[in-house]
Amino acid sequence: MTSQVGGRSPDPVRFAAADLPECLRDLSHPPAALWCLGDAASLSNAPEGLVAIVGTREASEYGVRTARRLAAACTRAGLVVVSGLARGIDAAAHRAALDVGGRTVAVQGTGVDVPYPVAHRALHREIQRQGAVLSEMEPGTGAKPGCFPRRNRLIAALARVTVVVEAPFKSGAINTATQALELGRTVAAVPGPIDDPRAAGANALIRDGAQVVTSVDDLLGLYGLSTPKRGAGEDAGLDPADRNLLALVGEDGSDAERIAQIARTPLRHVLSRLSDLELQGRLVRDGDRYVVARRS
Repeated sequence: MTSQVGGRSPDPVRFAAADLPECLRDLSHPPAALWCLGDAASLSNAPEGLVAIVGTREASEYGVRTARRLAAACTRAGLVVVSGLARGIDAAAHRAALDVGGRTVAVQGTGVDVPYPVAHRALHREIQRQGAVLSEMEPGTGAKPGCFPRRNRLIAALARVTVVVEAPFKSGAINTATQALELGRTVAAVPGPIDDPRAAGANALIRDGAQVVTSVDDLLGLYGLSTPKRGAGEDAGLDPADRNLLALVGEDGSDAERIAQIARTPLRHVLSRLSDLELQGRLVRDGDRYVVARRS
């Protein structure tokens, strides 16, 4: 996409068909135009490309944690996270990208200036400041039948890889994955419990040949990337409780249950803190174990 505005604008900016990203022209019915709030360069200046992270609105704690982990790692590796601003997995992916100082792109089914859901007004504003909000709908347009499948096809076309974290059989995330497959894009999925309807769609994608994502490196590997290493001196200012957790993990690694037992801390709290430390790049996952990230 060629910039017509020289950076960010507080008002929606319209890009005509001739100025759309090449990837959108793969669609059988490309948008006639695209509206943008924020920085359109988030699309063209992604060092390693764009990755779509999508999933159910009714996400489990595991799904949200996994979406955050994947989004943060992708952002640190130079990818720009694309999603649909919906509740659950989408919002978790956007927020994780923002939390680690990266950019993210939200594609809406409503007008670009109409946050949907309304509860995501603050997230909508933050994405504008640190990325871009896109829509093919005229500004001011509210939600209407068919608008979200139209939105999903744009997400699928923008990203080289679409990863479904958690989704039932019939869902917007599976619709996005299906459209990505039709475009010849790579589709990946995170496996989930076979008795959880929220994982049924993702598990079916894997059964039918989607790439399996069981770790951050599985996803980054689809782009030829690996987990970035931390630099020296990054432990300055680390919370004492988190320092203690890192010490309990140790050089050989440990699992969350053992750490919770030793620390005499509820497992739920330990999992939350370990997840945040992983988002910060201080820990990596090796199966069920956490390992201190190696310094560069």
